Amino acid sequence: MIKVDGSVVIQIVNFILLIWIMNTVLYRPIRNMLLKRKEKVDGLANAIEMCDTDAKEQDEAYSAGIRAARAKGLKEKESLTQAAEDEEKKIIAKINEKAQADLAKAKEKIAKDADA
Repeated sequence: MIKVDGSVVIQIVNFILLIWIMNTVLYRPIRNMLLKRKEKVDGLANAIEMCDTDAKEQDEAYSAGIRAARAKGLKEKESLTQAAEDEEKKIIAKINEKAQADLAKAKEKIAKDADA
């Protein structure tokens, strides 16, 4: 059987002292280092997430700008096409009027020449 004498008390005190020394010298600095590393990694993860969010927002803004510019360009193209068609109709109308006037003059001249 185990005898309880003064050496057991010394061993218990020695064990508690060893745990305290190891905690102070080894475990606490390692835990602090791991905690700092975790904080740094979390900070970097947050920074990456913010950059990703900013990139997505910029991409959406860019896409919206492209769509708006494309829509504006199409409206302007339609406006210019309509203006060109209107101008074409005016020019054709003027040419038709001039052709009708020239035809009327030619008929009148032919009629005068025929009467003479």
